[in-house]
Amino acid sequence: MPPSSSSPPTADPLAALKQQAAEQAVAFVQSGMILGLGAGSTAVFALRRIGQLLAEGALRDLVGVPCSLQVEAEARRVGIPVTSLDDHPALDLTIDGADEVDPHLNLIKGGGGALLREKIVAQASQREIIVVDEGKLSPHLGVKWAVPVEVVPFAWRAQVRFLEGLGARVVRRGRDGEAYHTDQGNFILDCYFGPLAAPARLAHQLADRAGIVEHGLFLGLATDLIVAGVAGIQHRRRPPSAPPASGGMGG
Repeated sequence: MPPSSSSPPTADPLAALKQQAAEQAVAFVQSGMILGLGAGSTAVFALRRIGQLLAEGALRDLVGVPCSLQVEAEARRVGIPVTSLDDHPALDLTIDGADEVDPHLNLIKGGGGALLREKIVAQASQREIIVVDEGKLSPHLGVKWAVPVEVVPFAWRAQVRFLEGLGARVVRRGRDGEAYHTDQGNFILDCYFGPLAAPARLAHQLADRAGIVEHGLFLGLATDLIVAGVAGIQHRRRPPSAPPASGGMGG
């Protein structure tokens, strides 16, 4: 059910591409759905479009589970009713962004710091639609982006040494010497591994480490990819040959 109108266009060419991709993803949203509301600059366009369609009456009876406190505030601002996974543990569809996408629709996420909640919501979703501009496409994860790793503040330097032992150059996210804190009060360590030959193995190594809360490798979770580029909008499905998810860790 393509909408008859869309959100006002933006003058920024890159932002315009993101808006096009987001609005294409929103075309899959139906009345009565329970949605995951992703974080990031691309997902916010989808959020605003959904709010617009609710206000126009084109969509009805939706509720959304936000992936961050900031997304929750924006959802309320645009008129999307907010709920939780405790009340709705199974989601019909999530629209989210990504920092890097490989040909198998594996992702690096967490540039905005919401990777823990984003992964919990993704795992609860029947369909995970990722919207990006073509600059996020990569032949291998790690070529363009660091792997964000969320750690508890207690003994966080021990995690740095562990991650360096795995081959990463580690930078604690923050500004002016102050650490960035996630919505859960944890730190983010940005880990520059370079191109990842075996992302699933790395995912398991990170998951097995006490003190590491979550990591930004989203493997086997995305079902759809909407890409906006100079040639137009592309819709890709996860290829059948792509490795299946294994608790969010399979690659």
